[in-house]
Amino acid sequence: MLADLLAGVADGPWTLPLLFALVLLDAVLVVIPGEVAVSAAGALAVSIGSPPLLAVIAVAAAAAFCGDALCYAAGRAIGLGRWRWMRHRRVQDAFDWAGRRLARGTATVVFTARFIPFARLAVNLTAGATRVPAVRYLTIVAVAGTAWAIYQAVIGAAIGALLPHDPLIAVILSIVVAIALGAVIDVVVARVSGRRRA
Repeated sequence: MLADLLAGVADGPWTLPLLFALVLLDAVLVVIPGEVAVSAAGALAVSIGSPPLLAVIAVAAAAAFCGDALCYAAGRAIGLGRWRWMRHRRVQDAFDWAGRRLARGTATVVFTARFIPFARLAVNLTAGATRVPAVRYLTIVAVAGTAWAIYQAVIGAAIGALLPHDPLIAVILSIVVAIALGAVIDVVVARVSGRRRA
């Protein structure tokens, strides 16, 4: 029964627009589970056959680009100190980190930050506020967003392929794996950053 309900949702007209909205909001509100949504949709694409995997990747990449571009534009328009949350010491430290990393290599920090929610927000806002050239920055953002969308969707698709007759378990497992991989990436980045400071 749950598998039938899941199939009905996956085939529905709102699946891809909802995916777009979740990924777009994830760029601004880091508590929105954009990664999880893309991995779950990838699992559904393989285990149920809907939505199509290429559509999942295209929608997720477009939403990631739009969200990052929106944050870049906000940074350019309002800077890094307009709202109270931006003036907290830890947030300012994140902006300082992003500024130093952007000065060293834009592509490297954009690709890295794409996989770390708050770092992504800090990098996009800082890039806008420090006037990184828009065409160059948004081109890098588009490539990074596409790579991220492929990565997240393929994780889900691989799990869906392993469990082709149990889409509900495939979706649940893809969510667990996406969260676990995100946690691992956070730990690795924290350790590497700690070593560089030392």
